[in-house]
Amino acid sequence: MNPSTALARVLVDELARCGLAEAVIAPGSRSTPLALALVAHPGIRVHVRIDERSAAFLALGLARASRRAVALVCTSGTAAANFHPAVLEADQSCVPLLVLTADRPPELRGTGANQTVDQIKLFGSAVRLFTEVGAAERLPGMVAYWRSLACRAWAATDTERPGPVHLNLAFRDPLIPDGPGCGEEWPEPLTGRVDGRAWIERPAPEAQPAPVTAPSVERGVIVCGDGDYDPIPYLALSMATGWPLLAEPTSNARRAEAVSTYRQLLASPRFVADHEPELVVSVGRPGLSRQLLAYLRRARRHIAVGDPLSFADPVRTATEVVPALVPPADATPDTAWSRSWQDAETAARAAIDALLDGEEALSEPRLARDLAAHLPNGALLFAGSSMPIRDLDAAMTARCGARVIGNRGVSGIDGTVSTAIGAALAHQRDGGGPGYALLGDLAVLHDQNGLLIGAEEARPDLAIVVVNNDGGGIFSGLEQAGHPDFERVFGTPHGVSMERVAAVADLPYTRLEWATDLPKTVLGEGLRIIEVCTGRVDTAALRRRLQAAVDRALEA
Repeated sequence: MNPSTALARVLVDELARCGLAEAVIAPGSRSTPLALALVAHPGIRVHVRIDERSAAFLALGLARASRRAVALVCTSGTAAANFHPAVLEADQSCVPLLVLTADRPPELRGTGANQTVDQIKLFGSAVRLFTEVGAAERLPGMVAYWRSLACRAWAATDTERPGPVHLNLAFRDPLIPDGPGCGEEWPEPLTGRVDGRAWIERPAPEAQPAPVTAPSVERGVIVCGDGDYDPIPYLALSMATGWPLLAEPTSNARRAEAVSTYRQLLASPRFVADHEPELVVSVGRPGLSRQLLAYLRRARRHIAVGDPLSFADPVRTATEVVPALVPPADATPDTAWSRSWQDAETAARAAIDALLDGEEALSEPRLARDLAAHLPNGALLFAGSSMPIRDLDAAMTARCGARVIGNRGVSGIDGTVSTAIGAALAHQRDGGGPGYALLGDLAVLHDQNGLLIGAEEARPDLAIVVVNNDGGGIFSGLEQAGHPDFERVFGTPHGVSMERVAAVADLPYTRLEWATDLPKTVLGEGLRIIEVCTGRVDTAALRRRLQAAVDRALEA
């Protein structure tokens, strides 16, 4: 067996022993040994994508939904650079990812050789571990090196702060198994430990640190930001203390106990002035709305729950950090503070629903509200950055039984189609229900290549619901909206129907106009596109009317 093939086969075998079950390959020549080793392994499902950026976000989605590291493979050169946006998102959102970049051997670097760039520490501080693996040599000790490295790399994706790991692998010719040297014997067995055990076995995770008892105060607030954590302890804390729970959609804590209209409540100056908190408890990464961040600044005391080395504190108001919180022994849920929040929630919810239900044509906030409400139990909803996630935050009612995720680490427009597809594939492989994605038109156009899936590749059951307002809708609600060059520089109208996008990818397409048609329209199987056309100016006006309606309801 030639050295490049031996390295690839040993590395893939050991990663599979560690738990690798999914891999994404972007085709290329220098990565041939890895690609062939992955495809040949019976325990690894392989996905192939022609666009490296799409491949990287597909792997991100697979890893995010499954909570297991996914291998991501490419050839040398600019291919590896195209992984960078997904690596940044994996870093910030703590998604395990194993990035395997093929490279030229040392003798071809720095010589002007074709398709060669400096890939050493290409992703900088965004990875938990980087290793330049080195070119394979037919020497004793190589197998122990490769297998122990695979175990270390796998472990580094799954620390207290999971994230991406980068192995840069130099491959010399021949790159195919039956090339020159394939008949030569290796100087030591290439096999791993007996009984399929990993080369290095890790002990079970340590027990969780002891929780801290929450302070005994009446005017407390719980903020659940984005993150993959168990929301139950915070729902229990809210129920025991009466502290209102303000839950972003991707916290998956917006259940019956949560305040679903907090975004509008915190945009009301009078309400905020009357509801100064003594204590704010935050978990996850809050930051979806300016109103919530401004409210955090008003806290006299702010307890952040999380890792003391990597907790989120976006406005730097945290006064202490703890691993977990439990209610105080004298907690009393029925207080004037809790009743005032409940009364405000009831009034605001009624005002929002009445306004949204006043027209049969689908608006963007109503689409977000109704889509979330109609998700079957066990479903997965991927929310695009920009306005889709914000409309969910503003209009989604409390519910449980469905999982909401999004790329909220860096919150970029990159790769949303591919991430949604990867997440749905992993969700359904693990026995989950149908997948849905709520995306904007620019996000879909930015990642059209994510829809180009080969005939032999796995396809998810995923309805991609696209809000097409012919441009960048989020800017219509920002300061830039009044600038004379707004439409060209920020609005960026494109005039592209999603029907044309669906036709290029040979996908089923439906246009949805009326709210009553939504439940039957989103039903179906396979990968499909559903388009809802809206107007940016009208939608911005509707959002202002929603806030005005809530303000009036609070004054009544």
